[in-house]
Amino acid sequence: MNKHYLMSQMKSTGIAYLCWFFIGCHYAYLGRWGTQILYWLTLGGLGIWAFIDLFLIPSKVNSHNFTIARQIDQIEKREQEESHARNMALMAGVSNMNKLT
Repeated sequence: MNKHYLMSQMKSTGIAYLCWFFIGCHYAYLGRWGTQILYWLTLGGLGIWAFIDLFLIPSKVNSHNFTIARQIDQIEKREQEESHARNMALMAGVSNMNKLT
């Protein structure tokens, strides 16, 4: 995956609260459609689940964003390793070229 695409998938706690307050679609906002459908079918756990989510939304958003941040970190680490390998190969080539002259 592209790290710029992943960065665009980061979510906001404020938007999640707006989704929760207006139409109860905060799980859909986080990409958890199965949970969202269950939430709607149970009417937010008859309100109990909805009330609990009022306090858990920040941790759900942070968990979602942390997963994405880990993926971005892995991509950046791989890019650094590839760049280092290219630089080392270039230096070896230049060194061999100097030996020939």
